[in-house]
Amino acid sequence: MAQTVGYAEIAAHFRQQIQDGVLKPGATMPSMREVSERFGVAQTTVNRAFRVLKAEGLTLPKSGVGTIVAGPISNNIAARVALHASTGKALGGGESSRIVEVGTVGADELVASRLDVAPGTPVHVRRRVVSRGGVPVHVSSSFYPAYVMAVTPELAEPVSTGGSRELAAERLGVAQDRVLEEITSRLATEAEKTALGLTADPVVVTQVVRTVYLADDRVVEVAVKVAGGATPLLYASPLR
Repeated sequence: MAQTVGYAEIAAHFRQQIQDGVLKPGATMPSMREVSERFGVAQTTVNRAFRVLKAEGLTLPKSGVGTIVAGPISNNIAARVALHASTGKALGGGESSRIVEVGTVGADELVASRLDVAPGTPVHVRRRVVSRGGVPVHVSSSFYPAYVMAVTPELAEPVSTGGSRELAAERLGVAQDRVLEEITSRLATEAEKTALGLTADPVVVTQVVRTVYLADDRVVEVAVKVAGGATPLLYASPLR
């Protein structure tokens, strides 16, 4: 390892291992002493790297053990947008997205009110299951208005585009500007339980309804994300 390695590089190394499934949920992280010797840095540098991983929700302290890898987390849209901007992909290492449905549906009251259309108005839907390390993390249903579908007909196909909102925003020539995410808890449907591998009865899930706005105030997507109640939803926002 280069002698100039810093805490950010150490954090990035273990972050990648966690995202790729090399370090699986529940696995014990190497001790700070082991990491210090491996990278040739002071333990204070390792400690700072470990604090970064903890702040990102990737690791947890465990009494009598040390630091362990946290269970699968579900990132928020800001993290997805930043990831796409830097890599061209909305999914991180070790993540996969399986399309389970595409088609046209009548907007229910939840979706219609956020798209500012009458209930029953035809809108396009894409439903998918996102997994990390082969473990289902959340089910997401994205709804798109007619003006989005007019410029991104690819969304009618059951294949991943690598960033549907980004593609639509680019075609419309208007940048994504802001997102409203509304979080509630409810009982899972049978279809959601099957998709997420949840077996208890009843099962409480966390629902996130996100409305993504373009800079011209048009809505580019309304999405309903459902994750198991024990799945951490990771939100990290700069305060400066």
